[in-house]
Amino acid sequence: MTSPDNTPHGEADTARAAQTFTELGLDDAVLKALKDVGYETPSAIQAATIPPLLAGRDVVGLAQTGTGKTAAFALPILSRLDATQKTPQALVLAPTRELALQVCEAFERYAAHLKGVRVLPVYGGQGYGVQLSALRRGVQVVVGTPGRIMDHLNKGTLDLSELKYLVLDEADEMLKMGFAEDVETILADTPDDKQVALFSATMPPQIRRISKKYLNDPEEITVKNKTTTSVNTTQRYLVVGYPQKVDALTRILEVENFEGMIIFTRTKNETETLAEKLRARGYSAAAINGDVAQAQRERTVNQLKSGKLDILVATDVAARGLDVERISHVVNFDIPIDTESYVHRIGRTGRAGRSGVAISFVTPRERRLLTAIERATRQPLEQMQLPSVDNVNATRLTRFDDAITEALGQTSRIERFREIIGHYVEHHDVPEADVAAALAVVAQGETPLLLSAEDERAQQRRDRDERDRERTARTGERRDDRGPRKFDRDDRGARSERPERRPRSSERPMSSYRIAVGKRQKVEPRQIVGALANEGGLSREDFGAIQIRPDFSLVELPADMPGDVLGRLENTRIGGKLIEIRPDRGAPARRSFDDDRGDRRPPRRSYDR
Repeated sequence: MTSPDNTPHGEADTARAAQTFTELGLDDAVLKALKDVGYETPSAIQAATIPPLLAGRDVVGLAQTGTGKTAAFALPILSRLDATQKTPQALVLAPTRELALQVCEAFERYAAHLKGVRVLPVYGGQGYGVQLSALRRGVQVVVGTPGRIMDHLNKGTLDLSELKYLVLDEADEMLKMGFAEDVETILADTPDDKQVALFSATMPPQIRRISKKYLNDPEEITVKNKTTTSVNTTQRYLVVGYPQKVDALTRILEVENFEGMIIFTRTKNETETLAEKLRARGYSAAAINGDVAQAQRERTVNQLKSGKLDILVATDVAARGLDVERISHVVNFDIPIDTESYVHRIGRTGRAGRSGVAISFVTPRERRLLTAIERATRQPLEQMQLPSVDNVNATRLTRFDDAITEALGQTSRIERFREIIGHYVEHHDVPEADVAAALAVVAQGETPLLLSAEDERAQQRRDRDERDRERTARTGERRDDRGPRKFDRDDRGARSERPERRPRSSERPMSSYRIAVGKRQKVEPRQIVGALANEGGLSREDFGAIQIRPDFSLVELPADMPGDVLGRLENTRIGGKLIEIRPDRGAPARRSFDDDRGDRRPPRRSYDR
């Protein structure tokens, strides 16, 4: 079987990415959204996968995370959706809630100009009320984890009878986490005439079996990326929240000894916004993107080459083919979503034997992209710390000293000012050192030369306030004297308040919980962690010892775990079997869950229609 570019064995070469999205046959509204975000050239997996999906073919795509496969299935699905149909037409299964949220955000971004199209994330850890309300209003695309999707199907709250498209994203990861039975159940219980796209980094026997059983003559496409980076380029990354990116960038610009720099953002609008913020902070910066006329682009690049401009803020497309010897640094203000873009970006520095530096900003939710880049380039990225106040002050003092040394070399001008200073000292009886300090104040202006601890604390307060505003806008949480709190709305619109779960520490007390699956069900610890983490919104740090017995298993979880977390875990299934989680009291394994529940947890709420 061959891919659309007729490469043998279904291998899609990165050369396919030379065409544009316009040539692939996508809907005009989808193309408009792509133009808004600055995407013009598809990656290899996108160029090879979109045409067969638009033609109605089932597809098996073998590609690593970070190759742009989300757009590979999202764009053709959105191009064929019927916005008038209120029941789900597309279902995307993802192994983790983090990936489900990323996929959902991508769908929403690409559907910006499609009227009436609604996308819903469905995952463990989120209240049922939000999901049920959205399903009643009508959604066209559902993105979720297998466990929570199965839960809705068992309750009868998710109608997939009119499903047209089903995507298995990172199928090998779902199997590793123990979702194989759930995935097969979902595949079997959805319409036979649906179109299926399966994406996986590897092709283990179980994935091959699922493909043969549930996909109809699929087109198999394998992407092998030519991802190599220059050995002359030092690659580092900084973990930073989105609201802090501009301030973090400013700190880095203060301490890095750069000559010329390109800063990459994902969207055209962000290039203009960031360039303006940098100019306001005193840096010589300009933006180029797909909307900038060619003549203006050439003028800007020439200014960068001549030294009249130090910083260029650009999108991927605008910077393709750019070769400026002065570029010593590349900063990924937004980490790219595919490894090919990363390689192209940092290739703007470290060229022709010159040394270069590449720094990538990574938000906590983007660590998966970082891992994919390291795997694809076979080069680890070194984590860096945000420059401290002392680092910034040391750099400022060094530059101040250098400026004085340079000025002392201008002998004729020094002599003229020496006479002026001498006249002032003679008539005002002020020591020369004080006059020099006063002149430094005049030259410095209102901006202090050195940062203080109070400046740092004030900045931290501004950062925290900005994070809180972003959190409130995104999730409904707000911060008060008791810490972060979240407000959920149930089906009646009532407000209920619950504290946010505390992070685990090494001294955090743990309690043992019993679940009704064990060796007889061939359960493994990774399946338990995967299922409980997804449905309960837990992290790996929340798990202690796991003991698997013949008919049940014991799992250590935080003793102060809120009752609503246990409530969310009540309907969790592993291998299709309800786990019936309850605190372990050393009781017989067959004892009824309800008999031992008592008052330790709130009563189960029913959302059945």
